[in-house]
Amino acid sequence: MSNQQNNWKIIRAEKKDARSLGVLAAKMWDHPAAELAAEFEELLSQREAACFLCRSGDKDVGFAQCQLRHDYVEGTEGSPVGYLEGVYIEPEYRLQGCARALLAACEKWAKEMGCREFASDCELENRESLTFHLHAGFAEANRIICFVKAL
Repeated sequence: MSNQQNNWKIIRAEKKDARSLGVLAAKMWDHPAAELAAEFEELLSQREAACFLCRSGDKDVGFAQCQLRHDYVEGTEGSPVGYLEGVYIEPEYRLQGCARALLAACEKWAKEMGCREFASDCELENRESLTFHLHAGFAEANRIICFVKAL
């Protein structure tokens, strides 16, 4: 899958891409890149998970991680459900269709894995992610506030 106008392409990540995935994911999630790279290396060996990269030339400028979820997913009716665990695009590559292309690759993978539904989530205050999800055709299923207390 490629976009000649923006000079990037979408590829399925392999174990050799774990470091690059870790670097990109660290910009979104509050974890060290090396720790995330190790997690991606393990994840990429699992049949029920996939990662995709948006590559411009020899530089990875975005990624998406998806997995199958067999537990209940809010708003869905079946199982398994394809789930977008995360998507990140470098700021200078945003609004060029890269995130949508990554999402399309994830959805295609989930459909090939037998899923009839695809889901995702975002934090309540993440307006940018909410806007992306709504523009990408997702419908909001629910809003929750999580609680914790020490015992």
